[in-house]
Amino acid sequence: MLDALLITRMQDEMTAALHDAEGELAVETSADGLMALAMAQHRANFELWHEEDKARVPGVPDGEIARVKRAIDGLNQRRNDLMEKMDVWLMERLDQDPVAPLHSETPGLMIDRLSILALKIYHTREETHRESATEAHRVRNVERLALLEEQRGDLAMCLDALWAEVLGGTRRFKLYRQMKMYNDPELNPAVYSRG
Repeated sequence: MLDALLITRMQDEMTAALHDAEGELAVETSADGLMALAMAQHRANFELWHEEDKARVPGVPDGEIARVKRAIDGLNQRRNDLMEKMDVWLMERLDQDPVAPLHSETPGLMIDRLSILALKIYHTREETHRESATEAHRVRNVERLALLEEQRGDLAMCLDALWAEVLGGTRRFKLYRQMKMYNDPELNPAVYSRG
């Protein structure tokens, strides 16, 4: 049901495929519900990463910054909604021990962190080969890449350990709603005060 190695492999393959297709790849899957959700969530992170880059381009017009900010808010909401959906999907298929110690982070949150690490690894690896970069830059990014890969390996191992403990009844998690307020016109005073 949950396998960190399969998830990280999917994230790496999907990251490369999306870059090759310049983000225009239609990702169709016959995977089970969790993997399909993880793929959609990774796609949201991919789009979010690249939308944020657009706002960092020197000299970008203010109108474009405003458009990008709105797109970022929508993508971030989708990303968070999909994290929660992964946790709900898992919880609906579990019979957790209600007295087992509570884990502070959910599998969905951990899968999101793995997704972001996959993007950092991809882009850092690119920097290790960039022809226009200095040798010192490439060396620094080789070191960064090793750290990112270590962090991802550790996190994947922790996700698998959490899952084994949940299945064994020695650990549990519960859904933590992100409750984003910025996209809700009834909760964001910058939006409702203009009405």
